[in-house]
Amino acid sequence: MALLDSKRLNVLAGLLVGIVLITVFIITAQSPTRLTPERSVTEVQVIEARSLPFRIEARGQGVARPSQSWQAIANVEGEIVERHPELEDGAMLVEGTRLLVVDPSRYKLAIADARADLQGLQTELDKLDAEEANISRLLELEKERLDLSEHELSRIEKLFLSGTVARATVDEQKRFTLSLRQAVVSLENSLAMLPIRREKARAQYERSSVRLAQAQRDLEDTVFVAPYDLRVGPVNVELHQFVSRGKNLFEVDNLAAVEVEARIPFSMMRRLLGHATTPTGNSQRIQERIDFSLLDAEIELVGAEDVRWQGKVIHVANGLEPKTRSVRVVVRVDAPYQEIHPLERPPLQRDAYTKVRISKMSNKPLLAIPASSVVQGKVMVVGKDNQLEHRSVEVAFEQRDLFVIREGLSPGELVIVDKISPAIEGMLLAPLRDHSLEEYVTAQAIGIRP
Repeated sequence: MALLDSKRLNVLAGLLVGIVLITVFIITAQSPTRLTPERSVTEVQVIEARSLPFRIEARGQGVARPSQSWQAIANVEGEIVERHPELEDGAMLVEGTRLLVVDPSRYKLAIADARADLQGLQTELDKLDAEEANISRLLELEKERLDLSEHELSRIEKLFLSGTVARATVDEQKRFTLSLRQAVVSLENSLAMLPIRREKARAQYERSSVRLAQAQRDLEDTVFVAPYDLRVGPVNVELHQFVSRGKNLFEVDNLAAVEVEARIPFSMMRRLLGHATTPTGNSQRIQERIDFSLLDAEIELVGAEDVRWQGKVIHVANGLEPKTRSVRVVVRVDAPYQEIHPLERPPLQRDAYTKVRISKMSNKPLLAIPASSVVQGKVMVVGKDNQLEHRSVEVAFEQRDLFVIREGLSPGELVIVDKISPAIEGMLLAPLRDHSLEEYVTAQAIGIRP
């Protein structure tokens, strides 16, 4: 019995000790320390937003046409007696080359005939001048004789009244006086007719002069000479063929220059011309309000993108292109056949399809960033304390994979060019400058080809 009591006491003592120890541990125990996790930092590629010199561009397409073409039309009829052996479609001939000759014999005869008529009429005019001088002298003499005869008739009549002379003498003197009067009147009539005869002869002379001029012009029209360095187009005549007036003989193009009427979107051209205006008041002439000499033009051959020509804007054609409502800008390229090579550099010839690039440096620097960095009108920038910030921006226009920013971004700010997912506002960033991309943006802004 005593042994059982001892065991019970030991168990109770152990429980009491355990309870005391647990109580002590609970009282003296420290609460656990909560650890704050560190914020993650994301590395991102950025570029500095900068205002850059910017080349404004307007691009379009167009078909090349020679600046000057000549369609040879026969102004005279006759047989083709001479034809240049190289007068064939596609041939190139120099200025002054004798291309074609129509038989000139009939026109040489017409010239000889007209000259003979002129010589005869000139002789007739000279004869009239001599005749006028002779008649004038004769008229003076006849008038003097008439005066003498009149005085003699008056004297004889007085003698007849005094009975000194017979009636027959008076009558004879009267008849003589009347004949002199008739001679004077006849000479005066002849002298009066001379101006009429002279005018008729002069009219005939003028008519013959016109015939001579026409014959000479016809003779000139029998010969076709190259008016400039040219390339031959379609030829519609052969040697010994008879041609009539108005026949289309051949066509040629001037090699001096080529023009391209480029179709350019209205918005592009409007933006470009805004940087080429001149302060000339309220002038209504577009040439006075826009200085086309400030514009640079480049023409590229479609299918041979490495073949280019420098040109100049001549004018803007009247009206828009009906289908696309684009602006029709005429660009001229001088000497399109210089330094040509059949394989490496073909000439800019008729009907060549081209791309046209018209450009000018902007009047002031523009803030430009890669177009890929703008998503739904927003860009990601490195904000205060290197935290991510979504920024709304207003895009002025897009050009060469660049967006020109009008509002919402300032020079010097860091624009994120990486794709971040998720892109949480305020997340901590470690920006890394992408200098190669900045150089690319600068090159694209000033129009340097990659």
